This record gives sequence, C-alpha cells and structure tokens, in this order.
Amino acid sequence: MKGAGMPEVSATELFRRGFNFTPTRVARAPGRLEVLGNHTDYNEGLVMSVAVDRYIEIAASPRTDGRIELVSSVFPQRELFAVTDIRRNPEAPWADYVKGVLLELRRKGVHFSGFSAAIDSSIPLGAGMSSSAALEVATALVVRELYPYALNEQGAADVPPTRDRQGRLPVLGVKERLPLARLCQAAENRFVGVNCGLLDQISSLFGKAHHVLSIDCRFQTVAHAPLVGEAIVVCNTGVKHALVGGEYNALREHCESAARALQAKSLRSVEMSYLKANKHRLSPREYECAYHVVGEIQRVVYAERALREDDHRQFGQYLFQSHESSRDFLRNSCPELDLLVDLARQHRACLGSRLTGGGFGGATISLVAYHEVEAFIAHMSSAYEQRTGRQLEPVVCQVVDGAG
Repeated sequence: MKGAGMPEVSATELFRRGFNFTPTRVARAPGRLEVLGNHTDYNEGLVMSVAVDRYIEIAASPRTDGRIELVSSVFPQRELFAVTDIRRNPEAPWADYVKGVLLELRRKGVHFSGFSAAIDSSIPLGAGMSSSAALEVATALVVRELYPYALNEQGAADVPPTRDRQGRLPVLGVKERLPLARLCQAAENRFVGVNCGLLDQISSLFGKAHHVLSIDCRFQTVAHAPLVGEAIVVCNTGVKHALVGGEYNALREHCESAARALQAKSLRSVEMSYLKANKHRLSPREYECAYHVVGEIQRVVYAERALREDDHRQFGQYLFQSHESSRDFLRNSCPELDLLVDLARQHRACLGSRLTGGGFGGATISLVAYHEVEAFIAHMSSAYEQRTGRQLEPVVCQVVDGAG
C-alpha cells in the first residue's frame, strides 16, 4: 500500500529517486491469504493458504562503505546503519523485519556487505496479507541477488550459485525454500518479537498459481490443490491490528499451556473427545483456545476432502464455521469483522467468508462466484458504509506463484 498522497512508483523508480542512480538487482515476494486454519500453524496443525498478487518489491545496489541504507514507499523516514551494527531503531520500526533477516543470514554463515535498497509495497497494511513475511522473504532474496548464497538445513552452502550469461541466478530449489522460510520466521520471532508460526513465510515461497497450499506444520510438508471457479475477495475493515502489541503472543501462550496441561506435544496431538473429557485440567481461557484450534484442524481436513470432491459449496461452509469459532472461542475477531462476514453471508454468490490472518482487526476473505463478483463488491461496499460510516474498498486477489 502506498503512503497517503504518494504516487504509484515501482521499486526501481523509487530507488532512482532516493539514490540518484539505477539499481542493479530487484527481488519481490507475494503476500498471502490464510484460507482456512486460523492460529493452527504454531500448534503444529494444518492450514490452507494462497499466495496473492500483492507484493513487496525491493530494488538494491551494493555499496562499498559497509553501510545499509533503506527507503520505503510507505514510510517517510530513511534508515541507515552499519553492517557491523544492526540494532533496533524506535524511529523506524518497519526496518526491523529487514534487520532481523540480515542477522539470521549472518547466523547461517551468509557473507554480505553494504547495500542501498528501496522497498515498495502493494500489500495493504493491516489487511491480513502478511506484508511482514513478504518483506522478510524479499529481503533474503535481494541479498541473494547482491551476494549470492545457497542455504541448506545446516546453513550456507560452501559453493554459492552462479549466474547464467544473462546474469540471472538459478531459481530456488524446493530444498532451499524451506530453510529460507524458517530463517525468515526466526527473524520475526527473535528480532521483531512476534512469536509467529511458519504459515506466512511458506505461503510466500511455495505458492502456486490457481492452487491452494495445504501445509502440514508438524512435518513441514506442502501440497497443492486446484482452486478454480471462484474469486477471492478481500474486505479490509479499516481497523488496524498490531500483533507486536501482545494479543498474538498471548493466544500462543494459552495454546501452549493448554497442550502442556493435557500432556500433549502440541494441540495437533489432541482429539476433540479427549479435550472435552479433560476440560477440568484447563483454565476457561485455555479451553476456549484449545477448542478452537482442535476444531480448526479438523475443519482443514474436511475442507481438503471437499476440494478433492469438487464440492466448493461445502468448502465455503467450513470458512463460515471457522469464523464463528474464531469469534466465539479464540476471540480474535472484532465487531467490524463479524459485520463483514454477516454481510457476505447475505449475498447469494458468496460460498464462504471468514476473518483472515492474526485477527483483532484486519480483513475478511470471501469466496465468490466469478460471474457475480461486481454485484458482491457493490453489496459489501454500500452495506458496510451504511452500517459503519466507513468506506470499504474490496479487493479481488489473484492466486499466484511464490517468490524465488
């Protein structure tokens, strides 16, 4: 999303304006939408997601003074720091995602020097599309473009990738994508302070056009299932959520303490019947969170079956059920999200709708028959403004390939 009043520019043009010369390398990574599986990833559960056609793009060039300088199309302040002195700056918290990745690359044995970079985003902030993970992935990829490296499970490989005659690096292999996703997750956990799971980074790297990603977060495996026939419409409430503020981490703590009380490795190991029989072991809040997560994992299993059987209407019903569970048990919804889901349910073309992402504001995702998308958007926009006084600008997202 561009800053207020800022013209639409590419990362390359932003770089030219910011540094007065042309960048040598460009990398980009898509945002993602969580289709089903709310807060199941860090519970070693199952989740369905898609990579979408909203991107973080970074244009960059190396520099010789050992410094890194960042400019952004969203945030007005520049950030300048030494490669040897990467630390937080309260005046530029958005740069923490970049800095966290740089520190994790260093921990893995990746060698890099200074560079200048311009960061452009078409991902709406706070809309549940994970601009943070896209920024992390794009950062790792633009460093790879500037200072080629290859990752494996142990760290940086001894032999870096080589460029072809056109100066292009080989695309990331499957075996490199997962270590890179873990590295970006570690950056958000350790440096930014959000104890997130692996969903966002995997989605940005493993996305496949016109397909849903089915992610098993315990075994860290990825499968793809076709999703054709419906459009994905995102409706942003306009309510800002800041996961660093603590709500997200608090939910994770409730889930993990529930698993410990149930003597389970994670809530992935807990059956609903066992959970109900052992409700007395848990605090009321632990039980609510566990009830949502265990049920949500079951919904993903059923939804995968519905897709295999080409029963998209039933698939959509699981989205509605997911939202109700998030609202009533996980309690990470808000009145505006609930209103959007209720309005979507009223339209005949909507198969399913739910909050997407961390919650506490943000956006809903709705599956809508292609031929009635315009009517659905008009319905949602007018009804939301009438009820809240706020303008709504629904966005139709295309499902795209992942980064790398």
